[in-house]
Amino acid sequence: MWFLRLGRLRVLQAVSARPRIAVTAGDPAGIGPEIALAAAAHPDVAAICEPIIYGPATPTEVSTFVRGRVTAEAGRAAYDAILRAVEDARHHRVAAIATAPINKEAFAAAGLPWKGHTDLLAHLTGAPRGVMMFHSDTLRVVLATVHIPLGDVAAAITQVLIEEVIALTAADLPRFGFKVPRLGLAGLNPHAGENGLLGLEDERVLRPAVKACAARGVDVRGPFPADTIFIRAIRGEFDVIVACYHDQGLIPVKMAAFGKAVNVTLGLPIIRTSVDHGTAFDIAGKGIADPSSMIEAVKLAARLAQVHG
Repeated sequence: MWFLRLGRLRVLQAVSARPRIAVTAGDPAGIGPEIALAAAAHPDVAAICEPIIYGPATPTEVSTFVRGRVTAEAGRAAYDAILRAVEDARHHRVAAIATAPINKEAFAAAGLPWKGHTDLLAHLTGAPRGVMMFHSDTLRVVLATVHIPLGDVAAAITQVLIEEVIALTAADLPRFGFKVPRLGLAGLNPHAGENGLLGLEDERVLRPAVKACAARGVDVRGPFPADTIFIRAIRGEFDVIVACYHDQGLIPVKMAAFGKAVNVTLGLPIIRTSVDHGTAFDIAGKGIADPSSMIEAVKLAARLAQVHG
């Protein structure tokens, strides 16, 4: 296995058909460096790709940061690693990127305006919209809105947004083995609004968006009550569920596949995967962080790179 460390570029001494995958170490005050190193060293990862670590990851490099504490320095280090990884992906020096978790407060402390990877990556790549999907063998969920307060969700859910998210999801799912993906849309309100009795958004916004997308040939249905649609997907009725807001989608996918789910950004000109958890400051540096999701993220990035290539 060959590693390329930022600031110490090495000439690779072996030529391999395995894709090179950029693995960013995330916030150096969290568990990102640990799980990035563990994933890069895992035999299942080495068998299918060449992981290249970006950002401070070794004990010596991480020792300059205060573990478990939000700092501007850590936020900036995580950001710089993402910048370099994206640049290399855009110039085809790596085939994909897999990112360890960052901390939103550390980004803010560093004066960075982005709330997470998804909006940052869309900005860096010039993509009109980045869409967050959590992928697992058990359940796949796309989020229409991500890191906004719950009180702002209803206003953010527009017909244009839902149509764009549905169309982008349907266009990207064939890469994951679904030639004609079956999409289900979760309702915003309890019981999907109960025909307007429990809220008007489902009838006035979501249902027209579904009809418009279906008329363009997308296999999409809904909105359906959110308390049952995820079970229907797990049982095989849908290939992916579009959820209206962050926790509506992430609670079921983490209940069904925590540690095995992979965060994938749809709509980018590059391949990007990530973990299904955060920086876990409370256990950083204790040697107990579980790298399972990071391993799955790198493996999925490699598989998508092979399909794309």
